[in-house]
Amino acid sequence: MSVTSDQASPERAGGPASPAVRLRTGTLGTSDIAFFVISAAAPLTVMAGVAPIAIVLGGIGAPVGYLIAGVTLAVFAVGFTTMSRHVRSGGAFYAYITQGLGKPAGVGAALLALIGYNGMEIGVYGLLGTATADTAHALWGVDVPWLPVSLAGLLLIWYGGYRSIDFGAKVLGVLLVAETGILVLLAGGVLLKGGAHGLSLASFAPDSFLVPGTAAVLAFAFTAFTGFESTVIYRREARDPGRTIPRATYIAVCFLGLFYAFIVWTVIQAFGDAQVVEAAGDDPGGLFFAAITTFVGGWAADLMHVFIVTSILASLLAFHNAINRYGLALAEEGVLPRAFATVQPRHRSPYVVGAAQTILGLALVLAFALAGADPYTQLLLWLNTPGGLGLMALQLLAALAIPFYFRRVRHTEGVVRTVVAPVAAAVLLTAAIGLVVSKIDVFTGASTTVNTILVALVPAVFVLGVLLAFRLRRTRPEVYARFAEEPEDPADTTDPADTTDPADTTDIEQGVRT
Repeated sequence: MSVTSDQASPERAGGPASPAVRLRTGTLGTSDIAFFVISAAAPLTVMAGVAPIAIVLGGIGAPVGYLIAGVTLAVFAVGFTTMSRHVRSGGAFYAYITQGLGKPAGVGAALLALIGYNGMEIGVYGLLGTATADTAHALWGVDVPWLPVSLAGLLLIWYGGYRSIDFGAKVLGVLLVAETGILVLLAGGVLLKGGAHGLSLASFAPDSFLVPGTAAVLAFAFTAFTGFESTVIYRREARDPGRTIPRATYIAVCFLGLFYAFIVWTVIQAFGDAQVVEAAGDDPGGLFFAAITTFVGGWAADLMHVFIVTSILASLLAFHNAINRYGLALAEEGVLPRAFATVQPRHRSPYVVGAAQTILGLALVLAFALAGADPYTQLLLWLNTPGGLGLMALQLLAALAIPFYFRRVRHTEGVVRTVVAPVAAAVLLTAAIGLVVSKIDVFTGASTTVNTILVALVPAVFVLGVLLAFRLRRTRPEVYARFAEEPEDPADTTDPADTTDPADTTDIEQGVRT
């Protein structure tokens, strides 16, 4: 082995400069990625805020709706995780769809992902404001305006995204333990005291869930899993992504499905099969607080108020990190401005696209506030509804892309993973989207005109993306040609223990020759 002076300094020799700073590889393990995706779903907020409405609409059979949604998404995960072992692009959903359905569909999916994830995150700033105001009033009797809280949340989430990904994983781990822990505490109190009138399994009897209201419950249940699919977004930062990504995906979907069903069932036991629907209808927002006060204590209800706020913050941070990585991938592709591809040298975070996303959130929050819009019924629901539908549409497109992809590449995967499961998932997801659209008025409480616009935004954005793809093919063929192409140096080849920037060792590597 020898080192030559001209090779030791590539810049002096006119060679290529050191590569740009990249995301930190080999950082996230299975549990870290699971924390991100489960936190995005905000289990405590979903349970305390939405599950009572599901009980009102579907009766005591509501827990089964969450199980059915979980099974459907687990079927989707079979093909999804199989493809994750073959497609290594940082573009996640849009890369999968591009590889299976072509570049126009892929660009449409990329735009839909940006709109969908941004809608899910920015709308939640309205929920953060109202939930914090409710908590302050319940605990201290003070009235807090929602807008300053939402603006403070924007700043806090920006900082969390600016820091390293392992910092975010640690924060989300703590917050997730807190929000799930309070729900486990509630369940434990109910089970130990035998519920209101003894424990019953009537929720799982066919005549309890085979009722007209089950369709509405299923619509709510599917939206409760939002964000579980974002495991693949963290591929470049994962340790051994071929294993950690599938494991984290299955853990997330199985945990959410079983946990949701279990918690809803325990709350039903807290009031009794005959009384719970009336109790939920009288005070849906107070159902969980009343249950935990009765079976654990008032102090636990106070903690639940606080943890709902931290649950929302965790969801915001998880979505913010997902958006940042989508934006980074699209900037590296050349679709978004190249400046968005800049990674912070110390924290290895996509901080430029994170700042841009925060500015977008600030603009929309202020616009809704200046228009006098309600932070919950308008800012939250009007942005979350097309956002959630957009992410479900991405799941459907990805399911359709999987069999097409495996039909044209050489592989050793079985037909169940590459054809049967994806096709079954596509059928089930189509039905799920149909259920959500049919019950859209229950989600938004808005007029028919508003609901039509919110639903129509999803196909409109996708079509706009397809048109953008044709324009790229005509005006920027080099960008179109390399869109969602497989990387030449995938993260899979990086030593899992190596968390250093490739730029740190480039000079040495280029200065050594045999």
